[in-house]
Amino acid sequence: MFNAVDARVVMVKGFVVSVLAGMLGGLLTFGAAQAAELNVVATNSSMGALARTVGAGRVQVTMLASPDRDLHMLQAKPTMIRALRDADLVVAVGAELEVGWLPVAIGSAANPRILPGQPGYFEAAAQVDLLEGGSPADRTLGDVHPVGNPHVNMDPVRMAIVASAMSERMAQLDPAGGETYRANARSFAAAVEQRMDAWQARLAGAPGVVLYHRDALYLLDRFGVQLLGTIEEIPGVPPTAQQIKTLSEKLRDRSGVIVYAPYASAQAPERLAKSLGWEARRLSLDPPMGADGSGYLDHIDLWVQTLAPAR
Repeated sequence: MFNAVDARVVMVKGFVVSVLAGMLGGLLTFGAAQAAELNVVATNSSMGALARTVGAGRVQVTMLASPDRDLHMLQAKPTMIRALRDADLVVAVGAELEVGWLPVAIGSAANPRILPGQPGYFEAAAQVDLLEGGSPADRTLGDVHPVGNPHVNMDPVRMAIVASAMSERMAQLDPAGGETYRANARSFAAAVEQRMDAWQARLAGAPGVVLYHRDALYLLDRFGVQLLGTIEEIPGVPPTAQQIKTLSEKLRDRSGVIVYAPYASAQAPERLAKSLGWEARRLSLDPPMGADGSGYLDHIDLWVQTLAPAR
């Protein structure tokens, strides 16, 4: 099992790669560039890890956002447009997570292969059932997603389903590699299945968690971990001091952990942690930039360790 030392190594490596990505304009390319049959552009490192695993040996993968960036808040940039111009396949999280910038970037790339509805455009969220669907499309309620919670990358079981669908899409675009893509997807699903019992056992009796945003809901739902509250009362709107005080009073006699993403302000989570005597952890929602499927599973391991009860 992934231990604390391993976790620190992964986090350090991820930080270094993310810094390099920033220095290079936010994009990093991984894969067998010389032999690539498909040029894949992924919106984040979770989708990049899956594409790299399913397409191993036959794809080159470029990622548009590093794990320390909020996909809700990005803007289309020339570097993104250049990457999309040459793409055979775009793999996005979907469910409107990238709606503020990806359609603009794709439109500016003038690449008909990757337009929505074409084989070169793929969304993970379209392949699986979504939680919290049917929310009203009312911006006074904050950063809501009427089609459902988009953060499906936080559920390894759903990601195994996505991998299978992705293998079929890659096979459609590159028929000669079809069996390779399908075999790689099956191997990833088997790796997920192999870890499920250990994850479930580790999270038995987990005290619960306060999230900054409802972005790890799929992981909590998969393993039956209670969501005790969110730092954001309204999605996308910073919390007030009164809201944090109210949440603290509500949780006064509970135990748990507070988790927030790298791009979220630490002020409110740390204030709540101090008030409750809990630990606050800054954790990425995605694996390091260079991760493959194994790195994605290590990323889930790190979350499991954080949410698990003390032994």
